[in-house]
Amino acid sequence: MTQTKTVLITGASSGIGEATARKLAADGHQVFLGARRTDRLQRLVEEISTSGGQAAFHSVDVTDLENVRAFVTTAHQRFGRIDVMINNAGVMPLSPLHALKIDEWNRMLDVNVRGVLHGIAAALPIMRTQGSGHFVNIASVGAYEVVPTAAVYCATKFAVRAISEGLRQESAGDVRVTTVSPGVTESELAETISDRTAREAMKSYRSVAIPAAAIADAIAFAIGQPAEVDVNEIVVRPAASAQ
Repeated sequence: MTQTKTVLITGASSGIGEATARKLAADGHQVFLGARRTDRLQRLVEEISTSGGQAAFHSVDVTDLENVRAFVTTAHQRFGRIDVMINNAGVMPLSPLHALKIDEWNRMLDVNVRGVLHGIAAALPIMRTQGSGHFVNIASVGAYEVVPTAAVYCATKFAVRAISEGLRQESAGDVRVTTVSPGVTESELAETISDRTAREAMKSYRSVAIPAAAIADAIAFAIGQPAEVDVNEIVVRPAASAQ
């Protein structure tokens, strides 16, 4: 029988976050969903509730620490504990470095790196007080390799891996940590690419993609392990992809 957990998910309005919310709610967990697009969150919560699941939502901008703290605090007040924090929110506006899209570089750093740190800062004290908890940080195959136009994006995902490994080492026996690194997955990420060359290249790169539900299944596997088992890294790629 599945142990019911309270699971917080950032970036839950689409893609991997949405698929994970549906999967975990169907598995019997209480899901608390965060994103900026609250209209989408409301529809998702209504659909999950209609299907018999337990879900609620709260607006969150992961680039704002106090905003993330409010998101986590609201969930804690509602459910009484925080079992899993899934730091999923991310952006991917790829471009060659010589294009000097500095605002986009900063946006990736703010969302992909600071967003994860803010999630940790908000939830870790609660988990330590509880004596248990689980962070699931969404990285990418870009955390293992660098390709043209993706230097900054890959740097942010290398950072997610490093932060996750540091947190794991510091929290051994208390808080579990899992890094999930998706390969090409159906999502809205590519829609944030403003550079024409990178956008065209990505159309070919993303021609073979796995559904977001495949990543949701990997997350469900990690959080479903007994307390003495810590699944640290999962890489999920399309079977037909060599990358």
